[in-house]
Amino acid sequence: MKGKVIFTEARKAFHAALLKSTLTINSAGVVSNADSSNTSSKAIAKGIADLLKAETIGERIAGQTSGNQFEGICAEFVRETFLQLGHLRPGTWDVHQVSGRNRLEIARYQQYAHLVALDRAAKADAELAAALGSDYTITPDIVVVRETESDESINQPALFVDDQVAKHANLRKANGGLPLLHASISCKWTIRSDRAQNARSEALNLVRNRKGRLPHTVVVTAEPTPSRLASISLGTGDIDCVYHFALYELQETLQTLGLNDAADMLAIMVDGQRLKDISDLPLDLAV
Repeated sequence: MKGKVIFTEARKAFHAALLKSTLTINSAGVVSNADSSNTSSKAIAKGIADLLKAETIGERIAGQTSGNQFEGICAEFVRETFLQLGHLRPGTWDVHQVSGRNRLEIARYQQYAHLVALDRAAKADAELAAALGSDYTITPDIVVVRETESDESINQPALFVDDQVAKHANLRKANGGLPLLHASISCKWTIRSDRAQNARSEALNLVRNRKGRLPHTVVVTAEPTPSRLASISLGTGDIDCVYHFALYELQETLQTLGLNDAADMLAIMVDGQRLKDISDLPLDLAV
């Protein structure tokens, strides 16, 4: 097969979108995803930015603003890649950034629809609300959603279902269910200890509060420092995997700077299937 590689082009477009306003270098030479008080962070971020050919000069934008921009650009990347994989993962899909920080966003989907009743009960009973806290609320940054399927679609190749069987299957539209949450994507422009803990807590809440299949639960980040990446990448049981916005450039930068310990730490995460490049995400979502 000849021609442009779709994921390669999508990855370039992803970085180009970040370079327009999110991934910037200020007048002091500090890249917007670097910790300005950390020498290694500044050097690694600058190395990545140079490889991505960052030319935008600007002061660092507010954390919430850069975070929102990063979420939107990540959502666009997933749309442009995953939605082209219908030959691997058939279905009717929707990918969107969650706006407004709706804490009951996931209650719109089949596995978490019961949270509406739980929230209603908590609002009506102060003692119950105090006991529950907010552990049942989860606000993903990006969701990947699969619509239910009509009997016509299910029976297209052969007669698989009728009114006598499969009367509770979630995928079947005739059963009156809600769309299915296929993936919850948390976007972290940078990683600090509190943000790592928030991502893990959100993932564990998705695990504990579901009825049915667990959605893919992943994190996408532009954090340049391997030690901070390790705080969210290492370990299992909550997050499926962490995806770096420029893993190949990070690896090359660590080699160029001679940061061997950091490179070894990064290799542990990569070899252990705990950290991947953003270009790996669409295919992993197709599983």
